[in-house]
Amino acid sequence: MSDNIDDYILGHISPEPEHLRRLYRRTHLRHLYPRMCSGHLQGRLLSMLASMVGPRRVLELGTYTGYSALCLAEGLAPDGQLHTVEIDDEMEDELLELFATAPGGDRITLHIGDAEKIISEIDETWDLVYIDANKRHYIEYLDLVMPRLRPGGFIIADNTLWDGKVTDTVKNHDQQTTALDRFNTYVASRPDLETVILPLRDGITLIRKKTHNLI
Repeated sequence: MSDNIDDYILGHISPEPEHLRRLYRRTHLRHLYPRMCSGHLQGRLLSMLASMVGPRRVLELGTYTGYSALCLAEGLAPDGQLHTVEIDDEMEDELLELFATAPGGDRITLHIGDAEKIISEIDETWDLVYIDANKRHYIEYLDLVMPRLRPGGFIIADNTLWDGKVTDTVKNHDQQTTALDRFNTYVASRPDLETVILPLRDGITLIRKKTHNLI
């Protein structure tokens, strides 16, 4: 997408909330790999998707600096709660301070540790799951959350096109690329899932768990 089109889109969608604009800037000033932060366009998409679902329980795998968690929390049902999992314990104090002060942060519960372990420890039925953690474990994450995802529930998986590298895994045979390619193939092969890949940023996959009465 050209810079002109990118600028046009950002100028014609809902504005980025001020607290998220400040968070995005702070992420770029203080953290390594700031590209991992969702940003204006993806953040508004996550907020809208969550608002369309109106989830009571949301699980996020991969918090980073908290931008996507705050966006997803915007769409929670009135009694909704979001659980987010971050493996980097050095982020804990910063994230707790953010969620204590940012709009919607009081509805977010932070878990620090390995996502595969923590998924099994949280006794909830999920309406919406956002996967944006270790790319090499996307299949494992999916398999762990599926039994606790309600029928008709949604999974959003980020970075599934991996800057286009998944189209040539011979040339791009690093572990992240090959793992994401396996994940995409795995999801597409499952008859219990409906799947759409959006070519936005690094690729976003929307997954719906079919209800029992669907073929």
